[in-house]
Amino acid sequence: MINVLVVDDSSLMRRMISEMLDSALDIRVVGTARDGMDAVEKTEKLKPDVVTMDIEMPRMDGLTALSCIMSKTPVPVVMLTAMGKIEADLAVKSFEYGAVDFVSKPSKTISLDIEEVKDELISKVRAASTVNVKKMFFKVVERRLIEKLLTPPETDKKVMIIGASTGGPHALSEIIPKLHRTFPLAVLIVQHLPVGFTKSFSERLSWLTSITLKEAEDDDVIKPGQVFIAPSGYHTVVKNGRIELNKRPKVNRMRPSIDVAMKSAAEAYNDKAIGVLLSGMGEDGAEGMKAIKKRGGETIAQDELTSVIFGMPKAAIELGAVDKVAALPDIVDEIIRIL
Repeated sequence: MINVLVVDDSSLMRRMISEMLDSALDIRVVGTARDGMDAVEKTEKLKPDVVTMDIEMPRMDGLTALSCIMSKTPVPVVMLTAMGKIEADLAVKSFEYGAVDFVSKPSKTISLDIEEVKDELISKVRAASTVNVKKMFFKVVERRLIEKLLTPPETDKKVMIIGASTGGPHALSEIIPKLHRTFPLAVLIVQHLPVGFTKSFSERLSWLTSITLKEAEDDDVIKPGQVFIAPSGYHTVVKNGRIELNKRPKVNRMRPSIDVAMKSAAEAYNDKAIGVLLSGMGEDGAEGMKAIKKRGGETIAQDELTSVIFGMPKAAIELGAVDKVAALPDIVDEIIRIL
């Protein structure tokens, strides 16, 4: 008998999926969960053979729950997703975190194709039950972050600005995968890149993480759990809870300028902003970090040992604008400590 845990935030969908699976003689639904946190707890308690996992859910989404499950109690997981492009992208990304397959969710009303969905779901759950998860290769959330993911910090901080230049892409690929979709702040990344490169850079970076990440667009709403990449060629500022792009003169010979973004965050959010300055040449970001610190926000700079070029962090440190200097692997721990 294949024991299955069904995870979905819709009570109707939980019932439909359970009924479809229970109709197979060799499958038994042993429990249901209403969100990702509930799923992690019940997977550990019920020890199912297979989990079916919705992607978009409140409190903790499916990708984050998948990461936690594969870190704590690995079990074959079949993702359930709607057919939109965003959902499809997330479903494909779920393979990196240990999902064995995914199925398009049935509509929320009984439709003519329900039997087709039913047959596919049963077939894939059966196949998943034969998978040896010990032989799978996938990204695992570090155990020391699991409890923090399960209980996201309650904080009054609202936004974090991360500035980087030479050596930044490597540093960001270390930091961003640890900022899962339970992260309680909005994040704006200003990475110095040639015009036309930030879109592809943001797409590549988005595949490393479960947090929502995109190239910033004018009038984007700033909200928790969202990472924006400042587009090359535009200054990117935060104002009235939104992203604003402009082509004003370069600052520190740069557009986007880290100083411009950080100063806007300091003005808009006062002590509710965090500044992080990573590897890079020059001094861009030093004055921005000073503005955040002056308004009561907190600032972190990458240390010399792990920086490809120590120019920008050094300038901020010498300006007295840095609260904490940290090695690259420790920066996320410092961010969580602040929160």
